[in-house]
Amino acid sequence: MGPRARPALLLLILLRTAATQGRPPRSHSLRFLFMGASKPDLGLPLFEALGYVDDQLFVSYDHESRRAERRAPWLWGRATSQLWLQLSQNLKGWDHMFIVDFWTIMDNHNQSKVTKLGALPESHTLQVILGCELREDNSTRGFWKYGYDGQDHLEFRPETLDWRAAEPRAQVTKLEWEVNKIRAKQNRAYLDRDCPEQLLHLLELGRGPLEQQVPPLVKVTHHVTSSLTTLRCRALNFYPQNITIKWLKDKQFLDAKDVKPKDVLPNGDGTYQAWVALAVLPGEEQRYSCHVEHPGLDQPLTATWEPSLSGTLVTGILSGIAVCVIIFLIGILFRILKRRQSSRGAAVNYVLAECE
Repeated sequence: MGPRARPALLLLILLRTAATQGRPPRSHSLRFLFMGASKPDLGLPLFEALGYVDDQLFVSYDHESRRAERRAPWLWGRATSQLWLQLSQNLKGWDHMFIVDFWTIMDNHNQSKVTKLGALPESHTLQVILGCELREDNSTRGFWKYGYDGQDHLEFRPETLDWRAAEPRAQVTKLEWEVNKIRAKQNRAYLDRDCPEQLLHLLELGRGPLEQQVPPLVKVTHHVTSSLTTLRCRALNFYPQNITIKWLKDKQFLDAKDVKPKDVLPNGDGTYQAWVALAVLPGEEQRYSCHVEHPGLDQPLTATWEPSLSGTLVTGILSGIAVCVIIFLIGILFRILKRRQSSRGAAVNYVLAECE
């Protein structure tokens, strides 16, 4: 695909999305996540890869099988042989690259020495995320990052063909990789050219399932502890993943520092949930409202906490019902006793009459 054809195809996809959904076009992304452990016998693989279009898993790969597996129903029987061959070749190449990079990083950390028994002294992990994003304005952005033992480590910068070290220990690897200019150019070629092309093809194949937008169900809940009153705004069962949740006080947005960070978690059915908590003074709950923006909403949604019946009122109602029941039972008992007394009096009169 030529450089002129790519923006044209992207514009066509975005126009179709807008026409189908009746909403402005949104950005799309293609992401690959790599992970592995230096000691696979601990349960983690030597290399495993997962590929996502937007938020949907569409391909997986592992070092043992060395095969790319389709994970999205919209890919079954529809992916062209050329596209799938290219994806498979990329994953096999990244498998080899990942293991080489893993040993390089461990060696630069003096962690690759093998014991006398032929085993590494301890286990380490390496994570990589790479891919690209197509924005609403047709521009693209590539990203390629490494994480080592759960910490940010290195990030490739395609504009300058160099690496940014996220920690001092990564400086040795940074300098070593920057000597290899061919690798840097190959990385940039994938991020700027191959990745957007693959994403465009995948968006065409997944048109429909990938374009669905499920609006969130929003609810504000109230939680009271011995020392704190908390309002929690929950957004449930929405897709895609990108969502904005903000708190307002007296219809004015609060600073982000006053709000606990949100968590966006998958539900397991392809949708997501998120929540944002806010500590408030008791009695001032009604001054706060939750503002939610999502691609599935025609306009932002605002929700507030709706207090239920107070504990005192509920107790009073239950007490009243209990009193009524007791009175009712006493009335029944009184009638039963009265009838017994009447029947006893009649029997006595009858016996006396016989005696006479």
